[in-house]
Amino acid sequence: MSAPTPAALQVDATVADRDLRVELTVEPGEVVAIVGPNGAGKSSLIRLVTGQLRPSAGTVVVNGAVLSGPRTHVPVHRRGVALLDQRPALFEHLDVLANVAFGPMARGASRTAAESRARAELDAVGCADLAARRIWEISGGQAQRVAVARALATDPTLVLLDEPMAALDVTVAPAVRALLRQRIRDEGRTAVLVTHDMIDALSLADTLVVMDAGRIVSQGPVAELMTRPRDPFLANLTGTNLVAGVGESADTLRLPTGEQVTGVLEGGLAVGAPALASFAPAAVAVHVQVPTGSPRNHLAATVTSMEPRGGLVRLSARLADGAAVASDLTLSAAVEADLQPGSRVWLAVKAAQVQLYPR
Repeated sequence: MSAPTPAALQVDATVADRDLRVELTVEPGEVVAIVGPNGAGKSSLIRLVTGQLRPSAGTVVVNGAVLSGPRTHVPVHRRGVALLDQRPALFEHLDVLANVAFGPMARGASRTAAESRARAELDAVGCADLAARRIWEISGGQAQRVAVARALATDPTLVLLDEPMAALDVTVAPAVRALLRQRIRDEGRTAVLVTHDMIDALSLADTLVVMDAGRIVSQGPVAELMTRPRDPFLANLTGTNLVAGVGESADTLRLPTGEQVTGVLEGGLAVGAPALASFAPAAVAVHVQVPTGSPRNHLAATVTSMEPRGGLVRLSARLADGAAVASDLTLSAAVEADLQPGSRVWLAVKAAQVQLYPR
């Protein structure tokens, strides 16, 4: 019987002086997107895998080989790991072809073989015609495409993408994102992507990992976590309202304020167990008096801010327990209600528009 295939990446490590403690497994061919607030430890995790940062305890293992551990530290250039940063960091003294050929030559390939591979990679990213140009003669989007070619020219075991679209113009980013999808996900490569953009996660990743304060706080399939966020950061990133409480009945959540939120959940909530409710800002109606009628959910709140968004106004409010809830109103509705920060309001949401799920 053949031995099981090892994980592409296993991190079980601590970096004490950065208060980083991470346990993460990435399977072969899997693309994992990592999100989290500034200072959450995302970049530190990337540096731990590249070898730029050494663990104070634990190990970093790639394809069954220990790269960092109590008595082991494989140098950055021998890890078989490629890093694509938000800045291409190409060698300005070399032309485009030589930039891409550099990696294969550094690993022992002849100049002829390295340049042949470089031309193939440049052709694959749509930059074959740029081979003889210097770096200052190409655009930012072209430079990032060349950086993709350079990263893949060494046949890396693992590709690390640290905010690869962050420095690109909004008109260029979609094309680079499509290229990365083709060269990473569609070709079955293993990758870890750090991003602040949920479009990147949706387009490229299978699994979503949320980090906060140096720890992984949430992990699961991208679509599941985006539609059912389990922490405030992810809820804010996906534009979803999230409130927490305990199961009052199969279809009702009791908030810390004592108020109840009724929603839908196949199988129902467990009474007394921690649970969450999520709903879109567009589903929230705002009233200046206690509403009557069909919505079963009426939550007392205080307006904290009003922000124009095209033809709408994003109203942000806080419940008595401090939970933030947003509503998208038409400009005329906001003006008619004379809403402003400090106003007391009632937020109404129909039960059919509320998702309930265990915490």
